[in-house]
Amino acid sequence: MSISFKLIASGLTMSALAAVAAAQQPRIENGAVTAQPAGSPFAQSFRSLVSSQPDVAWIGYSVPVSESERVMCCFDSGTTFVNGMVSNASGCCGACRLEPSSGTSMSTRTGSTTPAGVVKLEGADRMVVLYRIAERKIDRVRVFSEDCRLDAGGRPVHWLENVDPADSIALLESLTTVDGDLKGRIADGAITAIALHGDPAADASLERLVAPGQPEAVRKKVTFWLGNSRGRRGFDALRRVMRDDPSIEVRKAAIFGLSQSRVPETFDTLVNIARSDNEPRLRSEALFWLAQKAGQKVSATIAERIDQDPDTEVKKKAVFALSQLPKDEGVPLLIKVARTNTNLEVRKQAMFWLGQSKDPRAVDFFADVLRK
Repeated sequence: MSISFKLIASGLTMSALAAVAAAQQPRIENGAVTAQPAGSPFAQSFRSLVSSQPDVAWIGYSVPVSESERVMCCFDSGTTFVNGMVSNASGCCGACRLEPSSGTSMSTRTGSTTPAGVVKLEGADRMVVLYRIAERKIDRVRVFSEDCRLDAGGRPVHWLENVDPADSIALLESLTTVDGDLKGRIADGAITAIALHGDPAADASLERLVAPGQPEAVRKKVTFWLGNSRGRRGFDALRRVMRDDPSIEVRKAAIFGLSQSRVPETFDTLVNIARSDNEPRLRSEALFWLAQKAGQKVSATIAERIDQDPDTEVKKKAVFALSQLPKDEGVPLLIKVARTNTNLEVRKQAMFWLGQSKDPRAVDFFADVLRK
């Protein structure tokens, strides 16, 4: 092999490695980014880095994301949402502020535009996990899409390279029950980050966190993400929560989680809860979230519960669920309940929600009632 060829091959290899390293780093402005290896064992190395920070700083890394079409960025005033990404008036992506913090919003990518105007045909396959460090402790955990621009507000950012997703998940899981996290801010961010990891270890972690021995507040938070982000395995975990968890509040949260799932059996599972769960509060909760899904099958189930459920409070919640349906579905059914139901409390509830609807058909109904 000639010397010139070796030099060319070496140059190409170095260029490829540089491109990989650059792809892993976030798009950070207004802050000095220092890259370093992740260190091993990861958790120990990470905590040493945390304790060595004399002032507010950020530590971050990238990992595979569970859904590449999910956009995690910020929607501040002065920006608009264009094709799944934040954009300002010039068509360039808006920056997400870390200091002071701006809220993160999530949406589905429908074809994003880069600052240079190049159309991205595929979503980012990695996400950025960032930890805010204050007083030598973790203060907050945040997640962003890999292609979201970040403004560090003048704070230093320590960027860790080649972090193993399983190590990341183990660290985050350890942050879900941190002493002094009175508002749950660290736990919220940690659970969100675990759920969005594109790695099977995330499923096992969430299943541990939703087990009955965990704090109720943690279990409630996990149920949403099991339905929203973990597919079939998350759906199966939620069904176990409905069967085994002793807390009604956790099971109510699990019903909401089920309503977020895209697994085909979701609708039938919610209908079964609405019809046959022994706890009236859970039947009511299922009816509410069924109403958010709309459709003729839903309205039929809700109407059935108004007629057949033995608990008046569940019947009243079902009437409310009718009020959440599209008006062309809900208003006629509310009128029917108000005219014909034998339960006075249920009829009064139907009339109340008809009055709130401001629908002409409701006005005609009340006029007819008054005439009679």
